[in-house]
Parts: sequence; C-alpha cells; structure tokens
Amino acid sequence: MARIIAVTNQKGGVGKTTTSINLAASLAATGRRVLLLDMDPQGNTTMGSGVDKNDLEFSVFDVLVGSAAIKEVMVNAEQSGYYIVPANGDLTAAEVHLLSMENKEHRLKNALTLAKNEFDYIFIDCPPSLNMLSVNAMVAADSLIIPMQCEYFALEGLSALLSTIDQITESHNPNLQIEGLVRTMYDPRNRLCTEVSAQLQEHFGDKVYRTPIPRNVRIAEAPSYGLPAMYYDKTSRGSRAYMALAEEVIKTELAREPA
Repeated sequence: MARIIAVTNQKGGVGKTTTSINLAASLAATGRRVLLLDMDPQGNTTMGSGVDKNDLEFSVFDVLVGSAAIKEVMVNAEQSGYYIVPANGDLTAAEVHLLSMENKEHRLKNALTLAKNEFDYIFIDCPPSLNMLSVNAMVAADSLIIPMQCEYFALEGLSALLSTIDQITESHNPNLQIEGLVRTMYDPRNRLCTEVSAQLQEHFGDKVYRTPIPRNVRIAEAPSYGLPAMYYDKTSRGSRAYMALAEEVIKTELAREPA
C-alpha cells in the first residue's frame, strides 16, 4: 500500500515543485510505482513532468469535486517514469466548490483510497499557501516533506507551517507526521546558510535529511524541457543529490517495516 507524502511549505520559492518532480522520478527509477499529484493551480508540476496543462480532458479539479475518479484523471508521464494527476487554472475554482461540500477537508483522501494499492509512493505537490487545497493534501497524507531554503525568513515560515500542522493533527489527521526537512538551494559557502542549517539540525535532529540540494543550473533548466533533472542531465550535482535523497526516503521506509 502506498505511503502518501505531501510536499509542503507555506512560503513560496523554496523548491516544493522541484523536489516533488525530482524525488518522484528518482524513486520511480529504482523500480517503485509512483503517483504524483499537482495541487497548485499554476500547474508547474504538470508542465515540468512533460504534460501540457492546456490540453487536459480532466484534472485534479475533477477529482476534488467528484466528477471523475483518480484513474480517469491520471496520466502516464512516461519520460519522467511516474503517473501524474495534472492541474491547471481550473483548480482556482476548486476552493469555492469545496466550501459548499460535505467533508470538504477529506475529498482528496477519499479519492485516493482506491489508488493506494496500485502505488508504492504517492506525492502531493502543495500550493504555497494555506487554503482548502493544502488542507486536503495534509488530511490525505501520512507524512510531510518540507523543503526549506537556509535563510532567515525561512525559519519564520517554518514556524507558521508547524502551527498549521498542529491544527490539522488535532482536527482531521491525528497520524500526520513530518517525514523530513530538505535543505534546498544549499550553498555551504554562505555563512547564513550554514548557520540556519545548524539550527535546523539542532531542533529537528534526524528529521533533517543528510542530503542538501545544491543550487544548480541543470535543476533550474530541466522543467523547461518537461523533464526531471536526472533525465535532463544525470551527471549534474542536482540530479545526484535527488537520487541520494531518494535513497534516504527508502531507508526511512524500510526502517518502519517489521523485521
């Protein structure tokens, strides 16, 4: 049965989409069956996976409002190695629709029930804000991966996110936990970067993944070709970092399994 992991941070520009795409692709390359859900109306995860957001018959919007099942909506992103539930601008209307629905916070969780047996990992790329879309993602998830830039304002954003997680845990998903924190756009030459990194490790211990994701031109270029970094340039530092991160995720999963 799939482990459902939401990739989230209320602060924008921290590498949520990049992490979602590249971690999904890296795990798929190891033979895992992976599904990636795009929950951002911008549709960047969709386009970065090689799927045209402007040419969709169905999207995650249809899943949330109940007009289509996950199986009808998912697309095989063959060149990325995983399946994706795509998104586009239609998703902006989802929140208005959801507000008038019963169990509005659980729409995504209920929709994923039938898909859980067909995948090993289901990743949800969350929007950079706290709204009904991100609430649905966190209610559906078993755990959260939090991408973070090692800068001053990132710590403030993390504090707000932890407060949100506490609220979701108390009200809708008592089993929700933090899978790990990923240090993105990491530059060890930057003093503030290393100081913030040290603070994260002091407060979160082994919840901080050992592998930082470096600033890397190849990672930035890959989405414009609709490819994960590993298929755009597998020798790049960024590609190798995400493969190492995938190994950490797998080891964490194996550690949970009974001997």
